[in-house]
Amino acid sequence: MFSGIIEQLGEVVKIEKDKDNFHFYIKSEISKNTYIDQSIAHNGVCLTVVEKTDEWHKVTAIYETMKLTNLGELLTGDFVNLEICITADKLLDGHMVQGHVDTIGKVMDIKEAGGSWYFQISYDNQYSNLIVSKGSVAVNGTSLTVVEPVDNTFKVAIIPYTYEHTNFHSLKIGDKVNLEFDIIGKYVAKQMVAYSTK
Repeated sequence: MFSGIIEQLGEVVKIEKDKDNFHFYIKSEISKNTYIDQSIAHNGVCLTVVEKTDEWHKVTAIYETMKLTNLGELLTGDFVNLEICITADKLLDGHMVQGHVDTIGKVMDIKEAGGSWYFQISYDNQYSNLIVSKGSVAVNGTSLTVVEPVDNTFKVAIIPYTYEHTNFHSLKIGDKVNLEFDIIGKYVAKQMVAYSTK
């Protein structure tokens, strides 16, 4: 379980393909304090540390993960948002994020607004019942508030601190982003479907 509060940026320093699996070597300040079997969210994708040094850690993504997330777009030198899983004594500053990406979104527009930025993101319309104005959504693992949801698009506002300390500052129009919708909203939506079929 994560909170969507990004702790560090990690640099992809090496990518290895092993049959259908991909191994990512991530250089970050977080790496020296990690341990084998630890769960870390990479762009919102929960992955397990399988090898580490004080400078980097290694995680493995299976084919299904590569297909359903933007990890397949990563190149050496790219940066990913990192968050270590929360503990019971840690403040939940964002919202409950599982690290299980629902779908890939696409950056449609970026507008500077008085020192902050608005990112407009499109997504598969089948998930539109999970997006509500002022609700929560994780974009590349970052806990954000939904603004102006229309059809299959919504906006998020990015303040300067978030812009600088996440990979939002490197996103361009057309880039793919990982989306995880609010787990509470997903449960409610499922119950509503079940209730309507009774």
